[in-house]
Amino acid sequence: MSEALLSKTLVDKAREVVEANRAAGRRVAVAESCTGGLVSASITEIAGSSDVFEAGYVTYSNAAKIAQLKVSEDVVDTFGAVSVATAWAMARGALLASNADVAVAITGIAGPTGGTAAKPVGTVVFARAERDADPAKIVADQKHFEEPDRAGVRLQAALCALELLMP
Repeated sequence: MSEALLSKTLVDKAREVVEANRAAGRRVAVAESCTGGLVSASITEIAGSSDVFEAGYVTYSNAAKIAQLKVSEDVVDTFGAVSVATAWAMARGALLASNADVAVAITGIAGPTGGTAAKPVGTVVFARAERDADPAKIVADQKHFEEPDRAGVRLQAALCALELLMP
């Protein structure tokens, strides 16, 4: 899929997210690492998104994840920045730092460097936290995108994150 087509698809999906969450009376927050604000930018591209969009946190470094989203340093040290544990902590942190009803976190390795045998380039982890939901019900997923470049990984990750924001 071309980058231009995928970008259009991203805005189309963001429009669905805004409309569905508006109808559900929900506010959303996003904690982004490897997408660098792409999900937040896609949502705010939609006129009227302020009815739904509460906050976006771009926490690219581990220090930012720890300081802004209150991710435990032990979690990052033990499991790594690209892990279910870190993504879950990021989502919970975004939810607790805002008035959102649901928060999604994205952390991954967009490349072209930074991958390892255990976590190759294209590895992205997502988590979703909902206010008043049982914290034991972790909604998290790890995916591996076989995209040819960094932009492709980031765009695919943003699409998945938007899907997680649907009611």
